[in-house]
Amino acid sequence: MDLAELHRTLRPVLVAVPAGGLVAGLVAWHLERPELAAAIFAVATLPVLAALVAEIVTSLGRGELGLDIVAALSMSAALLFGEELAAVIVALMYAGGQYLESYAERRARHEMTALLARAPRTALRHRDGGLEEVALDAVAPGDRVMIRHGDVVPVDGTVTDGVAVLDESALTGESLPMRRAHGEAVMSGATNVGDAFDLLARRKAADSTYAGIVRLVAQAQRAKAPMSRMADRYALVFLAVTVALAAGAWGLTGDPVRAVAVLVVATPCPLILAVPVALVAGLSRAAKQGVLIKGAKVLETLARIKVVVVDKTGTLTEGRPRLVANHAAEPDSLLRIAASLEQASKHTIAQTIVAEAIRRGLALSVPSGVVETAGEGVEGTVEGRRVIVGGVGFVARKLGQPPGAPRDPETAGAIRVAVAIDGAQAAELVLADELRSGTEPLLAGLRTLGVERIVLATGDRREVAEAVVKDLGFDAVRPELSPDQKVMVVLAERKYGPVMMVGDGVNDAPALAAADVGVAMGARGAAASAEAADVVILVDRLDRIRPGIEIARRTRRIALESVAAGIGLSVAGMVAAAFGHITPVQGALLQEAIDVAVILNALRALRLRAG
Repeated sequence: MDLAELHRTLRPVLVAVPAGGLVAGLVAWHLERPELAAAIFAVATLPVLAALVAEIVTSLGRGELGLDIVAALSMSAALLFGEELAAVIVALMYAGGQYLESYAERRARHEMTALLARAPRTALRHRDGGLEEVALDAVAPGDRVMIRHGDVVPVDGTVTDGVAVLDESALTGESLPMRRAHGEAVMSGATNVGDAFDLLARRKAADSTYAGIVRLVAQAQRAKAPMSRMADRYALVFLAVTVALAAGAWGLTGDPVRAVAVLVVATPCPLILAVPVALVAGLSRAAKQGVLIKGAKVLETLARIKVVVVDKTGTLTEGRPRLVANHAAEPDSLLRIAASLEQASKHTIAQTIVAEAIRRGLALSVPSGVVETAGEGVEGTVEGRRVIVGGVGFVARKLGQPPGAPRDPETAGAIRVAVAIDGAQAAELVLADELRSGTEPLLAGLRTLGVERIVLATGDRREVAEAVVKDLGFDAVRPELSPDQKVMVVLAERKYGPVMMVGDGVNDAPALAAADVGVAMGARGAAASAEAADVVILVDRLDRIRPGIEIARRTRRIALESVAAGIGLSVAGMVAAAFGHITPVQGALLQEAIDVAVILNALRALRLRAG
């Protein structure tokens, strides 16, 4: 057990000793035994002072100078100049303040530690016609796992039997239960609030969404904020000012008690209490909204973002093509025949057509005599009819005809798929990667938060990129970019201010790492992008970026308000003490009242709402 952990363990004792000593000393005072009272006060102060000195020595050994030195000076000076009552009050209030800070941080971390506490340890796996409970590490991709009512989903997978009704609030902040039908993906960490269902594992537990979130939470909790380090940097300045004011009051008046009063009022500085509490509270509030911020340093930078660079595919858009038009005399019948043939292909477009047919409840047939031309199309026999499905040019060549003009020319970045049956073109399917819902209000909301530039950075062709973002108010479009060129875009945008990069794929990872704040779409994004990012959106919704920035900005403002108010009141009290208007005992009570107030103010970050 290291010194810091020992100190945390002893905090209740360090509060109880001066509290008991204060009560016992006041009783002795009431019995007109001032010498005994002074001795009790002094003895009750010493354990806190000794623990504080040990902590200061350890910090100095690490090259860190903290404001706790002021607390040690005030207790020591009070004991030296016979102000034992002030000394024990400072000891009690200092130990109590540390305990309150510890409690406040635990309270602020509640939502984040709740994620860790919920992590499942075992899974109920199907094996040889029965069920067996196995350690989570024993579950492999392809295993079928039963998820009972109330169970936390242990691994990423797809529903194979039954309908899943899931509470995803711990991950995404979405309060309403979500339904997942047969074949739909389920994210680990969700809670089953419906009937039992079977899950086909797609990943090992260690590689699943929830395990990644747990690792990121642990990383976020270990981070230390720049504002907290700022307290350390300015500790020497504050200490010098405090000592100078105390020494000046003593030297000009010849009264050492005034110096003691100045030191007491300055103990401990609210800067070391309010900032970490507010920032940890902000991290917890963001996690509750489905935005995992990797540490207080990131939260502070997020509050100052001026430029947002956004990837297109999978970030600004859904990242998967959808059927948006079906130009056929009998759309469902044509789609059923085309999808029956496309079952033989693994191409993304083919799988999209098959998925759409299944979603509509169409019964697919088994194709025969299938021949696929890679990247162009597929042909074969379905229900005795010769069918060709593929690009417009491919089908036209097979039919010996020139390609027809687009039937839907206004669809931005659309993919045209022709379908021919028995030697004649029968239909044209139009697929497009659509914008995520809520994109327009999100971009407008970013402007209101102070974002000055929004840039699209994509590997797509210029005409496709410009068509997708038409009328969305982007300041610039950077198309046809390789991963290293995306990095250059991020670096170039820094001249306008701190840059946020939002992406989801492996190709976005370098740009995410290069940005001041990298944001990864973690629900479906690649593990590489989540690891490289500073912020992970736990739900597949781009609009969660806005509440993340709002919470960061308000949290930073609350921390600065607490610091300004606390330091201002402390300095005013120190000046009053230097002029003899505040006694050491009054100064101790005043300063600790200030500390309690700024901590409670910092905890307001837990109640932040986006909007």
